[in-house]
Amino acid sequence: MCVFYPFTLLSWGFFAHKEINKLAIFTLPPEMIGFYKKHLEFIETQAVNPDKRRNVLKEEACRHFIDLDAYPDSVKLPMHWNEAVTRYSEDSLFKHGIVPWHIQYVTFQLTEAFRQKAIDKILRLSADLGHYAADANVPLHTTSNYNGQRTNQHGIHGFWESRLPELFIHKYDFFVGKAIYLQNVPQSAWQSVHEAHKGVDSVLLFEKELSLKFPEDKKYSFEERNGATIKIYSEDYSSMYHQHLGGQVERRMRASVLFVGSLWYTCWVNAGQPNLDELKESEISLSENEKQTSEKIIITKGDNCEH
Repeated sequence: MCVFYPFTLLSWGFFAHKEINKLAIFTLPPEMIGFYKKHLEFIETQAVNPDKRRNVLKEEACRHFIDLDAYPDSVKLPMHWNEAVTRYSEDSLFKHGIVPWHIQYVTFQLTEAFRQKAIDKILRLSADLGHYAADANVPLHTTSNYNGQRTNQHGIHGFWESRLPELFIHKYDFFVGKAIYLQNVPQSAWQSVHEAHKGVDSVLLFEKELSLKFPEDKKYSFEERNGATIKIYSEDYSSMYHQHLGGQVERRMRASVLFVGSLWYTCWVNAGQPNLDELKESEISLSENEKQTSEKIIITKGDNCEH
């Protein structure tokens, strides 16, 4: 049986999310890096949990995106959740995504976890925050045309954020420097989504133009994966698209790595810079039910999440 395999439509892709969280660890200062390196495997593997929760929690999907084009003037959207709720209905906010606001909320949670010196929470929330922060840097997570469904480009979401990194990540330069203290987390979160949004037009336009030049049998290829023959974007087509984008995927991944590391660092500083070497080890595993109970979202609605 042959199936089309457009890669994940959830976010960056499992592979990229794991890499971003892992690489963010190496941006941390000496007081933090030892602790995070010790738990690198956990931070890396748990990076994909928010995507997995989408099958369980109705409100989860909203946390991964924001449709900036759904608002008349997205630049003037309220940075803070309470102000946004006052201006727009909760249903509307959930429908169009809440990623920049949710980053702020998880940042608060992680700061509190550092203050409590709760190792399980620190690690779980670090992994989660890394996921949401990375999603905020993806162009197609900032538009209602998130999978090219309005421009007859179905599958472009997974093409950009999964297929391209899979093929070309080994060529990327991830020396992004050291994590920085973020004076204004809300402003930094919004800056990420606005910077990502600037790339939406080129993501769609370049693929549309390239598609007109490639016959169907050259645009796609077939591979054996997990016992099935799958149809995917060919390496030649992917390479041409990657070249047309001019390093865009690499830039967004680099921005993600630095943003994730800087958020972790900021939470630690705001918590009073606790000595992470003194944290008592405990079994770092939570049941799915415990995870859901312990991470209540700002509000508990969310039936209108769409992406």
